[in-house]
Amino acid sequence: MTTRPPPSALRAFLHSEAAGGILLMLAAALAMLVANSPLASAYFAGLHMPVGPMSLLHWINDGLMAIFFLLVGLEIKREFVDGHLSSWTDRALPMIAAAGGMAIPAMVYLFVAGSTPGLARGWAIPAATDIAFAIGVMALLGKRVPTSLKLFLTTVAIVDDMGAVAIIALAYTSQIAGLALLAAAVIMGIMFALNRAGVKRLWPYLLLAALLWLAVLLSGVHATIAGVLAATLIPITVTPGAPDSVQSPLHRLEHGLHGWVAFLIVPLFGFANAGVSFAGIGVQHLIAPLPLGIAAGLFLGKQTGVLGALWLCVKLGISARPAAATWRQIYGVCMLCGIGFTMSLFIGGLAFTDPLLVDEVKIGVLGGSILSAVVGYLILRTSPEPA
Repeated sequence: MTTRPPPSALRAFLHSEAAGGILLMLAAALAMLVANSPLASAYFAGLHMPVGPMSLLHWINDGLMAIFFLLVGLEIKREFVDGHLSSWTDRALPMIAAAGGMAIPAMVYLFVAGSTPGLARGWAIPAATDIAFAIGVMALLGKRVPTSLKLFLTTVAIVDDMGAVAIIALAYTSQIAGLALLAAAVIMGIMFALNRAGVKRLWPYLLLAALLWLAVLLSGVHATIAGVLAATLIPITVTPGAPDSVQSPLHRLEHGLHGWVAFLIVPLFGFANAGVSFAGIGVQHLIAPLPLGIAAGLFLGKQTGVLGALWLCVKLGISARPAAATWRQIYGVCMLCGIGFTMSLFIGGLAFTDPLLVDEVKIGVLGGSILSAVVGYLILRTSPEPA
């Protein structure tokens, strides 16, 4: 009996992210409905209910999201070692586009909100693209979006995630506990030694990853970073031309996690973090500097940064334009990069703790992301097929 190989990593990724993105939209909509219904008090009380040493919301944001970041790390490593970012030629366009798509939104945010005392800390909120949400919107368009643009968006978002992880580690870490950080380094050293020794079983790495999460949590660095660190030390079997070896621990773990992350963890995060009560919120709150800066960063900054960087790469001969795609379609996909839902809400929760500011973050993220999604969808929906 022969063992069937798993489906293509990219096809499986796009399929699960598309379905998961649609589920994420529904979870966010449900959270908004519940937060503005008679169930609102039970919703907010449940999220802040103590479960052991942390609240339920903290377990979701610091615990389950570490698994999300583990998957992000696996995707990054796979693409850089054995995928579409394995050569510098392939990396040039998405890395430059992602850099533009992070820098310009931050600048727009600071221009709008940075002069207000205490708000400059939120500069990174509009800097990241929500790949699940964006691919979910593209899934609604079917074959109207060329495969080259789906790949472009995926690779830009993966590089984008790298930048977001670095920002979380460097910009949103306040105090460091040296002993816990040393313990994390020792655990990573053991994982590295297992990797070098050729250990292919996953359970030792997963056990050490759990210990690494605990050490990073106690160190003062945000616990989710442990997921990305652990991912870099999961062994990968390189198989050029067919990067999906059934013998590769990284590919097995990635396939195993995709469903849980796409269909449970990310929608649960969306449901727990998207709920904002509009009771007592007037127009003055909607156009306050914080939500306005976030929405402008996502809607105006993202499309400008990504499209401008891509255009520059093409004009300078650094990279070719995505195949079989018109500039109108490219613009539509660049607009979808302004959907910053999951990572933007996550960074917003790190940047601000005041409940009013947290609600304003949610309003800005939802407003900018929905506007980017709707406009991007309409541009792609009405784009003629390339000649």
